[in-house]
Amino acid sequence: MDIAQRFINYTKINTTTNKENGLAGIMPSNPNEMQLASLLEKELQELGLSQIVKRSNSITTALLPANVSNAPRIAFFAHLDTSSEQKNDTKAQITHYEGGDICLNKELDLYLRESEFEELKNYKGDDIIHTDGTSLLGADDKAAIAAIMDMIEFFVKNPSLKHGDIIAGFLPDEEQGLRGAKAFDVKEINADFGYCLDCCGIGEFIYENWNAGDAIVTFQGVSAHPMSAKGKLVNSLILAHQFISMLPRGEAPEYTEGKEGYFWVKELNGNSAKTILKIDIREFDEEKYKQRMQFLQDLCDSCKKMWGEQRIQIHLSNRYENVFNALKTTDCLPVKLALKAYENLDIKAKIIPMRGGYDGAVLSEKGLMCPNIFTGAHNFHSIYEYLPLKSLKAASKVLQEIILLASEIKA
Repeated sequence: MDIAQRFINYTKINTTTNKENGLAGIMPSNPNEMQLASLLEKELQELGLSQIVKRSNSITTALLPANVSNAPRIAFFAHLDTSSEQKNDTKAQITHYEGGDICLNKELDLYLRESEFEELKNYKGDDIIHTDGTSLLGADDKAAIAAIMDMIEFFVKNPSLKHGDIIAGFLPDEEQGLRGAKAFDVKEINADFGYCLDCCGIGEFIYENWNAGDAIVTFQGVSAHPMSAKGKLVNSLILAHQFISMLPRGEAPEYTEGKEGYFWVKELNGNSAKTILKIDIREFDEEKYKQRMQFLQDLCDSCKKMWGEQRIQIHLSNRYENVFNALKTTDCLPVKLALKAYENLDIKAKIIPMRGGYDGAVLSEKGLMCPNIFTGAHNFHSIYEYLPLKSLKAASKVLQEIILLASEIKA
């Protein structure tokens, strides 16, 4: 099947992640993720793969058995859900781009403007896949699904090409806390290492992401009627604001970039009697991450001394780790193979630290190293998301080249 048509077919199934269902522990959060998993199961069967397993939570894996001995066993992962910013059905269309602006929706006066998205200039002469401006495109992460399936089809149709065991993995609900990866037992597939496809433009390659943590701080006040509140009322909202004021100034998302970590005051709910503050903690360096978490604990302990033990409680938890914690070095096989594949295909590698998380962070923490390869798309989570067709094809070619290179290595 043509890779563009394959991708568009996947976008027709609306798999917008459902946060309410996710909070209720339902997986997949959107039943359409199971519909997409069933379509992939059918396509994998038609391609003749073995050990196809579609689980009750929609996690789906399959194996293309090796035709050469002792090569590494490699897994490739994509996620089934799309982000919740837009919930409308996707109406994908293809425009042959020769420069200027792309009209998404004339009635709504929506354009993909070259003046706003300057990287468009790099794709003159290419076919651009985009929406009608009323939804996300869903290239995050259906471009990855299409690239993996196209790669598998390539090796099925070319049985003379040597390859080790190739595993395809499709996971639900990445867009709300990497839930599918957290539910997946990596021992089931027994891979030597893997790759996720969940970053953007052609050439991007990621092997560093956040160490991510959460803090929930509860402030307990004392309510009182204002006519007799003097000396009695303890306003928990004021306590929360005082706590926030003691966080380091300038160490927030709006002031940081690159590998600069932060505290993100993300949510504040309550009243004078009780207030709950939620803070995201992010840091690339493992030791600095621990220091940030300890800072919050120490700050809470200091506030207890000022306000009383009962006035403040903190709960700290880890969300996911930096993939590099598992890789340890850039001289590891998954990184070297990917960079060599880019080089062989004349694709300039753009190695960037990812100021976010992806399924590979959880999978790597579980013992399955998973760097992150580009899908080719731009503007994830936006109605202006678009996918140059040559970039999508390049993603599939990179996977093919990694497998061919790996077939020459003895595990």
